[in-house]
Amino acid sequence: MANSAVSANRLELLQIADAVAREKSIDKAIVLEAMEEAITKAAKARYGAENEIRAEIDARTGETRLNRLLQVVEKVEDDAKQISLAEAAKRNPAAQVGDYIAEALPPIEFGRIAAQSAKQTIVQKVRDAERERMYDEYKDRIGDIISGLIKRVEYGNVIVDLGRGEGIIRRDETLPRETPRQGDRIRAYVYDVRREQRGPQIFLSRTHPQFMAKLFGQEVPEIYDGIVEVVSVARDPSSRAKIAVRSKDGSIDPVGACVGMRGSRVQAVVNELQGEKIDIIQWSPDVASFVVNALAPAEVAKVVLDEEAERIEVVVPDEQLSLAIGRRGQNVRLASQLTGWDIDIMTEAEESERRQKEFATRTARFVEALDVDETLAQLLASEGFDKVEELTLVDAHEIASIEGLDDATAEELQTRAREYLEREAKELEEKRIALGVKDDLKAFEGLTPAMLVALGEKGIKSLEDFADCATDDLIGWNERKNGETVKHAGALSGHDVSSAEAQDMIMKARVQLGWIEAPAEAAPAEEAAN
Repeated sequence: MANSAVSANRLELLQIADAVAREKSIDKAIVLEAMEEAITKAAKARYGAENEIRAEIDARTGETRLNRLLQVVEKVEDDAKQISLAEAAKRNPAAQVGDYIAEALPPIEFGRIAAQSAKQTIVQKVRDAERERMYDEYKDRIGDIISGLIKRVEYGNVIVDLGRGEGIIRRDETLPRETPRQGDRIRAYVYDVRREQRGPQIFLSRTHPQFMAKLFGQEVPEIYDGIVEVVSVARDPSSRAKIAVRSKDGSIDPVGACVGMRGSRVQAVVNELQGEKIDIIQWSPDVASFVVNALAPAEVAKVVLDEEAERIEVVVPDEQLSLAIGRRGQNVRLASQLTGWDIDIMTEAEESERRQKEFATRTARFVEALDVDETLAQLLASEGFDKVEELTLVDAHEIASIEGLDDATAEELQTRAREYLEREAKELEEKRIALGVKDDLKAFEGLTPAMLVALGEKGIKSLEDFADCATDDLIGWNERKNGETVKHAGALSGHDVSSAEAQDMIMKARVQLGWIEAPAEAAPAEEAAN
């Protein structure tokens, strides 16, 4: 190594740099820089590490120059790195304090240890450059499908040779029914590229939902051209999947485009995914229609949406229940992942039973509050009255118009309703005072006595406490865990307060306290009122 390094002429140096750069797919300038660093290191070992030495290789001629740099100073404190202005002026009359003077050094001959050290420096620098090149190349390919040869399988993890890099498909990202063998060609989805201690790691997946979306993009020209769009994908790898598609061109059927002639396009994707059954569903902007489509092949009789909780109740005929739920809940789980809504499935019989329970609850509420018999309470509940307050808000003639009731009965019902509400308000006021909820919060517009008690129970006892709340503190929030939505209750959950209403009340409280200014658009309305 020593002899070859010494005998290497200028041309050979450039040829070596060129060959290494080509082989490792990195810039030739980086290889020359590594060589310069190696020569600098050897020169410091030869002339003393305290010296500031720079090696330069001419990229055109291959000529190597060694220089010791000396900084021009008024008073020299370090002979190895500094030179006085008077001394520097002898070599260069234009020299000024702060400049550097280059002092040429004779070329060095590499001994065995110096040559070995130089080799290590170059190898390390080239390896770092190669890793950086690999990271830069693959970080822009996140979201692409990539093809490579299986290099080896370690504890279920598949190492893939990508030609100019190495990727890994971790055990949980491989298809359950698949048996990868060394030397097989494999396609996978690049979902992450990270810089790590041992070099860039390219993480691949065959179970990722977007792997299926990209496979359809390769098989369906309409998706590749952007005419048909894959909106969402839900997968149970190697078993079943649902994919929602929509068309930007009214004349093209998105489902038909993805299925292909005699199912040729979808079959190509199924074969790649080891026989995974795929339901192709037409996306709809209407949530109810989309959920009904997503539950195919089950038929749906009725849907009820709860937009606040992003929950939807689906009523199916009794004989369709098992089909709608699917084996081990697979069909409803995939439909929920596809739509982003929690889906509760019930049979028509279960829905009827629940309606009867709700009716019984309303009836019991009227019996207790109004001190009436069950028949009259049922009559009010069946006419759509849900709460006692509703009886006080309608005209007495409206109650009297119910079959079997007269004006006197209507007036008596309203009187009893008012008396009940007064008693309830008195009890709530006593609770409010006991909880220490302040009068400034009671005087705040929009909060009912029941709400004040609920706030007090949560420790919100003054207008300042209320203004300091976030919307989630009042109405609760949803958290997605393992594909299920977990509902966290807020202080006013169950009081029919929407997210927009809660936000509006909090902002008004902050304005009232002077924490923020009233929104600009509110000003003209106030002026008009004055």
